[in-house]
Amino acid sequence: MVPNEPGEARKTRSKAKRAVFWTFLALLALIAAFALYVWLTLPDVSGLRISNPASTSLMRAQAAQAAKKGIRLSVERSWVAFDQIPDMLKKCVLVSEDASFYEHKGIDVAELKESIKRDIKERRLVRGGSTITQQLAKNLYLSGDKTLGRKLKEFLIAKRLEKALSKDRIFALYLNIIELGPNVFGVQAAARHWFGKGVGELSLEEMVRLTAIMPRPLSSDPRANDAWMKFKGHWIAETLAAVKAIGEDERKALVAAFE
Repeated sequence: MVPNEPGEARKTRSKAKRAVFWTFLALLALIAAFALYVWLTLPDVSGLRISNPASTSLMRAQAAQAAKKGIRLSVERSWVAFDQIPDMLKKCVLVSEDASFYEHKGIDVAELKESIKRDIKERRLVRGGSTITQQLAKNLYLSGDKTLGRKLKEFLIAKRLEKALSKDRIFALYLNIIELGPNVFGVQAAARHWFGKGVGELSLEEMVRLTAIMPRPLSSDPRANDAWMKFKGHWIAETLAAVKAIGEDERKALVAAFE
């Protein structure tokens, strides 16, 4: 029989269509199974409404790495109530880490789109695009691996956090567990570690400096005026002024401090 006869051609097309159909169904089943597995293994976050976490995934991972080397890790950490954290420090963190925190529902869609565009361009996961809620989800429950599976869990846990907790509670948890130096967690412990005082006693400049090391807590010293601190300090100062959080005199003083 000649291959290009009408009947044979129809059979070939029919087989191809069936193959595509079953391949598509198999792919959907795999995706559904993976999504179900992820959903069933998500943590219950409701206890965080009234209880402060004793540790985080990040703390435990670092302790495990140290234990492999025969080292017992000593962690600096001190919990502080949300209303005892200066409002100006909260503003510094918001403008630096997640300006739309009180408006979004755990995911900043605009920032996520930019993150995806950058990742596609670089052909790898390079840009974070994480909100404060997502960062909290990662620090509390996940590893630091840059994988799609981990990112999906981060997304889903962030949505759970937003549903279970108030915005202020999420922010309070974040400020109390964020890494701000080698084995230093939370703004209270960081204030004492770097500046020898409680978080409520920090000056405006010290608040900006502490905020500036959040993206790179293990390689930055907030007391130094290296290239990163100058860049980030200037940026935070100008942004605070742009949103009317500080006046012109305060802006000039901050800019001068980071020269």
